[in-house]
Amino acid sequence: MTPTKLDSEAVQQALSQLNARAKDPWSLVEGKLHKVFTFQDFVQAFGFMTSGALVAESMNHHPEWCNVYNRVTVDLSTHDAGGITDLDFALARRLDELAP
Repeated sequence: MTPTKLDSEAVQQALSQLNARAKDPWSLVEGKLHKVFTFQDFVQAFGFMTSGALVAESMNHHPEWCNVYNRVTVDLSTHDAGGITDLDFALARRLDELAP
């Protein structure tokens, strides 16, 4: 079953709740949840991606992400729903929990 796309008001409300608990804020960029995680080095960044990949696979929800040395850029949206869903916020929370 495909998650339901959230309307802009629901996205803003969920984003506020997500950022209330996050060290560094998530933002909206080109219709996706967006965040850049910065780590001490490449090994720590890659370890985060490895842990995040296991979480994403268990949720059957896979991020768009990119790693350059100590940075991991993450963009989340649910392609099947055509936008941001509760599933994106759930994965964002999990990724925040994994980041040191």
